[in-house]
Amino acid sequence: MEPFIAAVQSGDAQVVDALLQAGADPDTADEHGTPVLCLAVDAFDLPMVETLLWASARPDQADALGRTPLLRAIELGAHDITNLLIGRGAHMWITNAEGRNALTLARHWHETDLVAELRRKSGRQGPVDRRTVSSDSGNCEQLSLGNLTIRTGHAAILTNLEKSYGIATSFDELLSRALAEPDVDHVVWWETTFTLAERRSLAVWEAAAALRDRPDPLERYFGAEVLRLINLFDESDDAPFDGPLVDIFLPWVASEPDPRVAWPLTAGLADAQDPRREEPLTALTHHIDSKIRQAALAGLHRPIERGDREALSAVVERTEDDDAAVRRQACRVLAAAPIHDQGATDSLATCLTDPHEDVRVEAAVRLALRDDSRGDEILDSLCPTDEKSPYYWLLHDVSRHRHG
Repeated sequence: MEPFIAAVQSGDAQVVDALLQAGADPDTADEHGTPVLCLAVDAFDLPMVETLLWASARPDQADALGRTPLLRAIELGAHDITNLLIGRGAHMWITNAEGRNALTLARHWHETDLVAELRRKSGRQGPVDRRTVSSDSGNCEQLSLGNLTIRTGHAAILTNLEKSYGIATSFDELLSRALAEPDVDHVVWWETTFTLAERRSLAVWEAAAALRDRPDPLERYFGAEVLRLINLFDESDDAPFDGPLVDIFLPWVASEPDPRVAWPLTAGLADAQDPRREEPLTALTHHIDSKIRQAALAGLHRPIERGDREALSAVVERTEDDDAAVRRQACRVLAAAPIHDQGATDSLATCLTDPHEDVRVEAAVRLALRDDSRGDEILDSLCPTDEKSPYYWLLHDVSRHRHG
């Protein structure tokens, strides 16, 4: 096998980069006429797809059966790869051998029983292997039987494509798609709620608000998330949704029993501008759910900037939280305290001995940005680093602060 094709199939990014720099053709096809971009799609290898596209691989180069990388990604339910290909200009009107373009293919797979299809194609009747895979836009379930694998991203893909084709899918249909996936971290929840939020219409706002009193917590979550996103992404100078969101969320978060629903309520208040939003946040830093504690801490940034002692005390307490992500968030928020607040600075210094590296580094960076050298030993141990380091941009901020 040609080394370039072998490297793509094995996911060896280092070798692929080296071969591309040496002149390898990003449109190389294997002995079956399958372009390497399609091979990367079949492997669900998003970084490899990105690498090949940056190397100018043609996004519409089809395989021997006329399937483009986009059509293959849609068939496989690869939501993240589908979005990437569309963003890089993949043509959505090209059809496959059955005459289906991207939209009709996505709708076909959305309506297909994936387990039954795997059994039909593989000829096997045994149990299907299931596992959760994650991407920047959320989770997805991956189903495998024999040598066949497919992901459950079709509803999210269809939702995103409908927007691209100018189709305004109804509120009830989008709600139904989300409710079909009980995991609120599934990619379809982001696509459906964000699609509705983008419309920023009074009708959508009212429909989402009406879900507040539904007995199903998943319906309440959907409504809260749509409202949160409408306000979060609204760029109007007069912020027309900010006050109404606080009007709805303040009493709602006080009575909401489900932590899944309490998270968008807390995050929505944390992001709001209306000063009333601060009322419940200090108490929410004690919530049993760590995601809610993180969201509440983020909302205390402005009170901390003002020197609010109650807020400061709540944030300092969270530096000893059981969850490392909460402790790291507390460090970020503590850094917003006035530079002369020595108590906040000393609290950050106590985090330099945290058992979790992410927290120690965060505390060291925030101290450095306050011109306190107590974390320098930790920062020096991380240098030099590159852009692939999780701390690259934090260290960049320190360097820029110190050297201008």
